[in-house]
Amino acid sequence: MAGLVLKDIRKSYGAVKVLHGIDLEIKQGEFVVFVGPSGCGKSTLLRMIAGLEDITGGEMQIDGMVVNDVPPSKRGIAMVFQSYALYPHMTVYDNMAFGMRIAGESKEEIDRRVTKAASMLQLEPYLDRLPKALSGGQRQRVAIGRAICRDPKVFLFDEPLSNLDAALRVATRIEIAKLNESMPDTTMIYVTHDQVEAMTLADRIVVLSAGRIEQVGAPLELYERPANLFVARFIGSPAMNIIPAEITAAGAQTTVRLPDGKTVAVPIATNEGEKGKKASFGVRPEDLTIAEGDDFLFEGHASIVEALGEVTLIYVEGLTEDEPIIAKVPGILKVNKGDRLRFAADPAKLHLFTADGKTYRKD
Repeated sequence: MAGLVLKDIRKSYGAVKVLHGIDLEIKQGEFVVFVGPSGCGKSTLLRMIAGLEDITGGEMQIDGMVVNDVPPSKRGIAMVFQSYALYPHMTVYDNMAFGMRIAGESKEEIDRRVTKAASMLQLEPYLDRLPKALSGGQRQRVAIGRAICRDPKVFLFDEPLSNLDAALRVATRIEIAKLNESMPDTTMIYVTHDQVEAMTLADRIVVLSAGRIEQVGAPLELYERPANLFVARFIGSPAMNIIPAEITAAGAQTTVRLPDGKTVAVPIATNEGEKGKKASFGVRPEDLTIAEGDDFLFEGHASIVEALGEVTLIYVEGLTEDEPIIAKVPGILKVNKGDRLRFAADPAKLHLFTADGKTYRKD
């Protein structure tokens, strides 16, 4: 088992630069998730770790050994793809055993590993079936089982649940979580665009944008203390509400003026020199509550109401011109389109960002 160290990793395709100096250390036994929008470089970085893409610059180490020029088969990694990549003419058993047969493992060792992996993933009843006789979730479990059988130093998952429907995604995500618990010393790196997968599976999340790391941290750290406006809006669903503001008072507590002229006290310290500067005021939809009376954060009229049962999403217009503010209120709320509403929030849940998108740090 092993850790992974990336030092100034860069990737270019001709004149096009894709990754711009990635520095990251992943400890043995960690479950790390790469997230980011399409085109941010997360899958490219994973393929470079696997050895499927050449490294343009920098140094990559697995278990203390530099692997820049080491072929994929010698890196001690196993990869699970989005498309399953199973051999259609082979049974489940043979698909899981294939890599070990190529490596020259004994029949007894192959049978031991396949049986163990099948037991872990509840695949024993399907070992004699062909992939076409399996559901999508079962096929993905076979692909994961094949990776387990290789006994790798590092597991790589490239959006393994993207082809599954909602119910199977949940079931297979739980299987991956159980797999991680059963293999506490195994390093796992997982690429996804799904925030639920990232927040529930990861020990740490790496947020990427345009080939650069924006922030690395535990899921709740990124949610509660985003390093910048990009992370704040990327982590969380619906995204954090961002409202243009102006700092009217700075110090141990900061006061900002919102577009409707209302001033709001934010318990975040800023330097006196920030007074008069433009800023971005942030509050998450789930942190907004319906307010009664004159003690409120802002008000507006409901343009769209989405009653989902467990929560009600209210799209509020009248405060910003570009996009509505979204409130995510627990349970079923009787709100009609056009209703005028006031909203409040716990001051400790408020966020403040500089004009160029950096976070004013909370104490």
